[in-house]
Amino acid sequence: QVQLVESGGGLVQPGGSLRLSCAASGFTFSTYDMSWYRQASGKERELVARIRSIDGSRNYEDSVKGRFAISRDNAKNTVYLQMNSLKPEDTAVYLCNARKAWLDYWGQGTQVTVSS
Repeated sequence: QVQLVESGGGLVQPGGSLRLSCAASGFTFSTYDMSWYRQASGKERELVARIRSIDGSRNYEDSVKGRFAISRDNAKNTVYLQMNSLKPEDTAVYLCNARKAWLDYWGQGTQVTVSS
């Protein structure tokens, strides 16, 4: 069955870095657009970054541009989110998403807390 398993979250001080990973299985990873979303407590889920399957193009939410970088390794069925210069407002549950046409899969999420 389809699985998306996120890892790499944790507690980090402001200005620090984390690298999130999302290991996928149960579908043809290379043909899916892969995204990272986040949901802070009491707020709506928002798209953080997306990398497309067809050409590897990327797009980012404005507040993370220049700080976060999404990448994918189709040989390992894994998508990454490198997060640098973290801010307290980046605190959220980060969720991995795979999408292709009407097919839409989600992971369980990993908590990222930015605090001193």
